[in-house]
Amino acid sequence: MFEYFTEHGRAAVVASQDEAVALGHDFIGTEHILLGLVVTEESTAARALREVGVDAERARAETVRICEAAGVPSTGGQPAKDALSSLGIDVEAIKAQADGTFGPGAFQYPRPAYTPEAKKALEQTLAEARALGAERFGTGHVLLGLLSSGGGRGPEVLVALGVGEEVLRRAVLARLAR
Repeated sequence: MFEYFTEHGRAAVVASQDEAVALGHDFIGTEHILLGLVVTEESTAARALREVGVDAERARAETVRICEAAGVPSTGGQPAKDALSSLGIDVEAIKAQADGTFGPGAFQYPRPAYTPEAKKALEQTLAEARALGAERFGTGHVLLGLLSSGGGRGPEVLVALGVGEEVLRRAVLARLAR
């Protein structure tokens, strides 16, 4: 499916993974997808989000606040690392060797998995793009997919930032129509 994403669309999905890792989360949720869209500068979604007052710093702060309030741990994958360590596998040693061989950051473990809500948002991306007659999926389609999926903490972050779903949807559609 990712071969149908535009360059910005792929960059936003990768950025969502990076945001989850940076926050120490063992999953990629709709809140991380939202952050990935915000930080993919010069993209349709980032411009629409800025237009309605959403920036990366505020979105990240609200994500952290909402996740902490929900009791979401920021373990950085420590339980998985501990499990491997109990088997005699030193993840830090593997990371050090991979970084030395392939460059810093080449090895990240564990790589978080998508939540069911995030998977649904990405599936809705396809539906939104097709409904608009698009052959490829850009950040605008991803944002529309996140909005139409209605699940996860991404929409909660938007509400906390005072952003109405319909206002944002119109801003994205206007940009896609250009």
